[in-house]
Amino acid sequence: MMRFLLLSSLLFINFSISAGIIFSQDEHFKTVSSSTVLKDTLFRNYEFPQVDIIGTSPGLINRVPGSAVLITLNQLKMTNPVNGNEVFRKVSGINAVDEEGIGLRTNIGIRGLDPDRSRTVLMLEDGVPVSLAPYGEPEMYYTPAMDRMNGIEILKGSGSILFGPQTIGGVVNYLTADPPGVQSTSFKIRGGENGFFTGQMSYGNTFGNVGAMINYLHKQADNLGTLNFSVNDITGKMKFELGEKSMLGLKLSFYDETSNSTYIGLTQNMYDSGEYYEIIAPYDKLNIKRYSASITHDYNISNSVLLRTTAFGYTTVRNWLRQDFSRTRVSNPVAVFGDTSAAGGAIYMRNSTGNRDRQFEVGGIEPRIYSKYSIGKTLNELEGGLRFLFERANEQRINGKKANAESGDLTEDEVRTGYAYTAFVQNRTYLSDKFSVTPGLRLESFMYEREINRLNSRDTLITAENKIFSVIPGIGLNYDINNRYTFFAGIHRGFAPPRIKDAITNGGEALELDAELSWNSELGMRINIADGLDVELTGYLLNFSNQIIPISESSGGNGTGLVNGGETRHIGLETGVTVDLGKLFKSKYNFIISSAGTFSSSEYSADRFITSGSETVNINGNKLPYAPDFMLANSFEIISPFGLSVLLSAKYTGQQFTNELNTVEPSANGETGLMPSFTIYDVTGRYRLSSLNTTFYLSVKNFTNERYIASRRPQGIKTGLPAILTAGFDWNF
Repeated sequence: MMRFLLLSSLLFINFSISAGIIFSQDEHFKTVSSSTVLKDTLFRNYEFPQVDIIGTSPGLINRVPGSAVLITLNQLKMTNPVNGNEVFRKVSGINAVDEEGIGLRTNIGIRGLDPDRSRTVLMLEDGVPVSLAPYGEPEMYYTPAMDRMNGIEILKGSGSILFGPQTIGGVVNYLTADPPGVQSTSFKIRGGENGFFTGQMSYGNTFGNVGAMINYLHKQADNLGTLNFSVNDITGKMKFELGEKSMLGLKLSFYDETSNSTYIGLTQNMYDSGEYYEIIAPYDKLNIKRYSASITHDYNISNSVLLRTTAFGYTTVRNWLRQDFSRTRVSNPVAVFGDTSAAGGAIYMRNSTGNRDRQFEVGGIEPRIYSKYSIGKTLNELEGGLRFLFERANEQRINGKKANAESGDLTEDEVRTGYAYTAFVQNRTYLSDKFSVTPGLRLESFMYEREINRLNSRDTLITAENKIFSVIPGIGLNYDINNRYTFFAGIHRGFAPPRIKDAITNGGEALELDAELSWNSELGMRINIADGLDVELTGYLLNFSNQIIPISESSGGNGTGLVNGGETRHIGLETGVTVDLGKLFKSKYNFIISSAGTFSSSEYSADRFITSGSETVNINGNKLPYAPDFMLANSFEIISPFGLSVLLSAKYTGQQFTNELNTVEPSANGETGLMPSFTIYDVTGRYRLSSLNTTFYLSVKNFTNERYIASRRPQGIKTGLPAILTAGFDWNF
């Protein structure tokens, strides 16, 4: 009853005040809508040179065409997240799915798109891609740790023309701290139940024309849900002022993770019987190591022209020991879980492994130019550039003869290589003091090949190659009625090339697959009703076409292979409001109410055929899996003048189908069936002790201990994290 009343009250707040993405001043999510990103380094050359997608200065934050969100450092601190999904759930239009219950890996879908491995979202860190292989394999097995972030930029509008690929849903850019101007040392400690621990140390200083910073993060947990993990993360930055017009930035990073991540989840019977977690595959072990480096050079050609060149490279090793299992009875299983009397209701663990060892290498260079210029009395802001990117994936499958075998027979061995060439330009023209138009164009060329050396335990040599070319336009409009009312509109193409292992078959056939494409349209308004009362309302229509699907699903026949034939339609309303009662009533206390709502409908919009038993079903008009119609994030924050702050939040996610057929009744194996709605309540308190430069934190995540299904895939039910208490402090000196 208490949960119902709290959620009802927060819902009332949302509808009675109006809404949009969370929008406010420094203390809260900033929502921006407008045109081109011109760096403040165009006129100030003391910042660390890195590519961002929005910018942090007041002048820049209103220049991005379409809807975007900037999550500040203070917001991250107040949220005090155990995982990054806590942060993403506060943003309208984003569905974050906890793959392991805790959400160690980011799985987000924007505006009803599939959240699996965040494949439809371009993921960046300081403007540099972070997925395994941005074009050929964009899965997010590695996720930047939210603990070391200085902010998050999320771009959903037409400004994503400047970035790519995988921009069907938008762009997420993780921002790390830059070297400080003066000496700064900080320690952060968090501890909690089930062996959860986070320790972080950071040091930075500037010595003359050289700035330096190093950050070390260690995270671990023992039986946090079913997950045990240990993470070590090191990031170093240096900046070199090379004169009045030139600056060089260097960034080096190392990430090392060991976890018992597994695909296998609970069967439906296990979940219904009240089991919260069960370590089904105790020998499953995921090892991830990532080494990355980037160099960025800024050169102020003139007072109105900046040339920024970024070169980057990274390698990711992803080795996964996975114990074999079966849904049907086998002889001499190592262990049996679930209901053996129901077909598919039991898990039979085998005494063998199918290990997946993979290494990815990515390198690229990208010069960008930022310019302000005038044609007559018309002011223009231009951003354009070129990019070359190389990527390579080495993949092996090794079958072991015991449940914990890390070595064995090499059954699959292949190399996938890609070369991407890109050109892009975006120009904002101020037609008047109140009206601006921002057209943009992006050209993408991707050449790829697949070399198969061993397949199904047989030596072979199969090589095939292909290429694609895409033209990606976009345009954004902004109309500022006055300082309090802004209207914006935009339309742009989204782009996602086919995965190399999909575009070239195991037999070496290069399928004529084109890139997946979308048309993203939006119309919105931002209103500053008063100092302390901000509202935004954004409507969108996303038509996602050219989707790569099996031939049988396209035609309803029995053909094999893949084809561009899938279409979906996503329509919705993102609403939100932020009210600071303290500002409205001139109080020494800040009483801040924030609400972000998403109302959407995501459906299959073309004929598509799925076999169900002996029938073939046309799913045209069905809802998309993992695309809830309604999501709501509400919060209430009190900030006192003596250093004490309390944040209470409620995040509601509506019910979700988990397969194309929109099956309601759960399957025995737990992989399909309706996923009921759930609400997560968190509370965080912090106290700032200024005399010691120390801030103390106390949080309870899911304090009502809501038991809910976080995901049904890939292989069974993953339950959400139960209530967990964490405490800690930040010390700066």
